[in-house]
Amino acid sequence: MKKKDISVSVQIYGTGSELPGEMKELMDKAKEAGEKAYAPYSGFQVGAAVLLGNGEIITGSNQENAAYPSGLCAERVAVFYAKAKYPNVPLKQLAVIAIKEGEVVETPAAPCGACRQVLIEYEDKQGAPLSVLLAGKNETIKIERSSDLLPLSFGSKELE
Repeated sequence: MKKKDISVSVQIYGTGSELPGEMKELMDKAKEAGEKAYAPYSGFQVGAAVLLGNGEIITGSNQENAAYPSGLCAERVAVFYAKAKYPNVPLKQLAVIAIKEGEVVETPAAPCGACRQVLIEYEDKQGAPLSVLLAGKNETIKIERSSDLLPLSFGSKELE
């Protein structure tokens, strides 16, 4: 038997005012998007904003549906729209924020497994890191590569 340790290093920032300018702008856009989420069943509004290599910022919010699981997460809404509009432009950074009862949640909300898989696929396809920012009320976590969110992931290489 062999043992393999898997670890992820993250950067932790304080409140939004401590974020560098570009990151703060991206997080602000994600919050605006989250406030527009359609979440009548869970009340858990999520916003995402993705910064593209051309400087454009594309946002998305979660869209629920009474027929669970027919809705779609904010991360995939933003990323799919970005890639539909700018198919050849790399994704640089994704910001995610969750809101409950009108307030940003205490603990940063991480993407679900399906969203992680999608982020990894695009990161792999573009051959460059896609960093992820996860914001809570008192801290923002920065993950340098979306692939760090899902170690031992399944990807296109496994299909070859």
